[in-house]
Amino acid sequence: MHFQHADDIWRDFPELSAGTLFISGISGDVSVEDHIHRFQAIANDRLETASESDLPAIQAWRRTFARMGLKPTQYRSASEALLRRFRKEGSLPAIHPLIDLCNATSLAFAIPIAVFDLSHVSGFLHVRRAAGSETYLTFSGETENPEPGEVIFADDEGQAHARRWTNRQSGHSAIRPQTTHALIVAEALHGTAQEDVMRLIVTLSEAIAAAWGARPSTAMLDRSSPRFDFSI
Repeated sequence: MHFQHADDIWRDFPELSAGTLFISGISGDVSVEDHIHRFQAIANDRLETASESDLPAIQAWRRTFARMGLKPTQYRSASEALLRRFRKEGSLPAIHPLIDLCNATSLAFAIPIAVFDLSHVSGFLHVRRAAGSETYLTFSGETENPEPGEVIFADDEGQAHARRWTNRQSGHSAIRPQTTHALIVAEALHGTAQEDVMRLIVTLSEAIAAAWGARPSTAMLDRSSPRFDFSI
């Protein structure tokens, strides 16, 4: 299998930095509480001096959403939505250790992280503009078709696994208790995006290795090296 961004995504958003991790041997019976508490403390420190909308990483996604014709306060990046909820409620709900760990990491770095169960992804996963014929399954079980030109994560069978550039992930490839193989994608567009995404990938890789006893395969992607190959 492989993951990549379409060339026109790199062309239109040259400030993009992307990092990926592939992990096998996932289970839902491990504890990641120590990592979560550490990452949430970092987020708390940030939010004591600024709201999530003031953070450079969030502001960059807001500008990107506006360029795509989306209202930034209506369609928030995944990291902004998590930070907003965390600031208001003081915690995030527990879902699955891998999701909880990635959500906490996203809080700490203010960078959106998408996580896909690869057993429900066909062939490959590409970040590209939608034709409009792709199918997207909501968490409530409804089927939607992305708008033509919308940035989606799509596989070989035309299934959209995320809409509006990771803002809405599909219920089809969501992490489940039986998930064993996962692809994790982190993307940012702010001034220090490359450095921050690299630190995120290293930090998250170390936390995953400590929790599951297996170090993920990782890659940093750019326009000259846009593809991440991995084997399940």
